[in-house]
Amino acid sequence: MHSPDDNQSVFRLHLQDAKATVRVGGALAPLLTPGMVVALDGDLGAGKTTLVRALLRSCGHSGPVKSPTYALVEIYVISRIYFYHFDFYRFNFPEEFLDAGLGEYFRDDAVCLVEWPENAAGYMPAADLLLRLRFALQARELEIVACSEEGRECLKALRNGWSRAAG
Repeated sequence: MHSPDDNQSVFRLHLQDAKATVRVGGALAPLLTPGMVVALDGDLGAGKTTLVRALLRSCGHSGPVKSPTYALVEIYVISRIYFYHFDFYRFNFPEEFLDAGLGEYFRDDAVCLVEWPENAAGYMPAADLLLRLRFALQARELEIVACSEEGRECLKALRNGWSRAAG
């Protein structure tokens, strides 16, 4: 289900179905810490919201999790930690990030999960982790890229836990 990578800042997984995506979300959720920014990249229907839903449910959220395409941000408070789920799909220009006042959500006491981050390029704070979802026949390929030291620590823990679970 995964392929080792010489670069310790990248971890690739083959996700056979939605259940596999949920398992990854469950494994990643306890590793996220306040202040982290997680960017999700992928085409429409690639599984970005499914992965966010799994992350939030694994953190303890029991209510609905919907795509914030029209609202721009959905807010969840779980164990006194704020999780902000953004979707910048509808941005026509990156400056809309500033116009909407979204910078105030990127705080040290919150985890920010961002779909379509490229639509706010140059304005959104840098991601700690980049999750790239791609279609692969009937499955998905997930590439997790650590973009900061905190992201590398998170990725290392995920890789170690995944190897133990698989072995």
